[in-house]
Amino acid sequence: MTQNHRPNATPAPVSRRFCAAPMMDWSDRHCRTFWRLLSRETLLYTEMVTTGALIHGDRARHLDYNAVEHPLALQLGGSNPAELAECARMAEDWGYDEVNLNCGCPSDRVQNNKIGACLMTEPALVAECIDAMQQAVSIPVTVKHRIGVDDMDAYEGLSQFVGTIAATGCRTFIVHARKAWLKGLSPKENRTVPPLDYDRVRQLKREYPDLEIIINGGINTLEQAETLLEDLDGVMIGREIYTNPYLLARVDQQLFGATRPVPSRAEVLDAFRDYMGTELAQGVSLKYMTRHILGLYQGQPGGRQFRRIISERAFKPGAGLEVLDAARARVEPDIIAV
Repeated sequence: MTQNHRPNATPAPVSRRFCAAPMMDWSDRHCRTFWRLLSRETLLYTEMVTTGALIHGDRARHLDYNAVEHPLALQLGGSNPAELAECARMAEDWGYDEVNLNCGCPSDRVQNNKIGACLMTEPALVAECIDAMQQAVSIPVTVKHRIGVDDMDAYEGLSQFVGTIAATGCRTFIVHARKAWLKGLSPKENRTVPPLDYDRVRQLKREYPDLEIIINGGINTLEQAETLLEDLDGVMIGREIYTNPYLLARVDQQLFGATRPVPSRAEVLDAFRDYMGTELAQGVSLKYMTRHILGLYQGQPGGRQFRRIISERAFKPGAGLEVLDAARARVEPDIIAV
């Protein structure tokens, strides 16, 4: 689906008060379209896309998206300034509202290519990359990183990293409030084992009050987000909105002051059903879309049956909307199971 190429458009201002985290293998275009039905204001991020995949691979497959996803940011993985500049131009040409450099992913696969959290040990190189990207585009260029890596325990290392990059004119830093262990912990363990340190992110904001500091890591409720927003410019949530996506339904009202009604689960599912029907007609398998909605009825009567029916039937060859309707019948009695 080719969407929204607007190479000469003036980028609209982006609010990062609430952001949905980039998550490898999770936040694809189907997921982001589903999330957008729950919240109009949340800034959505793509999965990380490497510069090599864009320069040498199927560009459209990695960059195309549904027009309703805006505001939308592309996250890049790479460490070559010229290649990152080229890919940033692609992001702008494709109509993205922001381009973000990943300096926080701890996986061995990306470390071997000098991508992700290992870049925190080379702030001068990151600054060169960010400067090249900013010179290439007019949309915002931002950085997502950790509070440290391996033996980088002192606050001074984090401050130097941010200060070096900020000297290029970069104004927005998304900080996962955990350090990363590049050896000894899996990517999954790196999301939970290193302790959270929100105070270190607050300290960063106090030292750099003119920078936009967004906090990520361990945020599970909008009430927790509101507390963090008293000291910081924005919050980013990942795993919680994936497993419990209906949390997004209150974001616009609670964090942005929207007066429109909170969408019901049924309204969201109606709209996503229409989207799935269009995608099915274009040859997309049902399983690639329904996997993102499994948690929509989390904690609701029939929610477990909803999840079970989809999990058991959506992957079968030829599966269609009848699977969704059968699952809905367990949570919405007026729906007739097929």
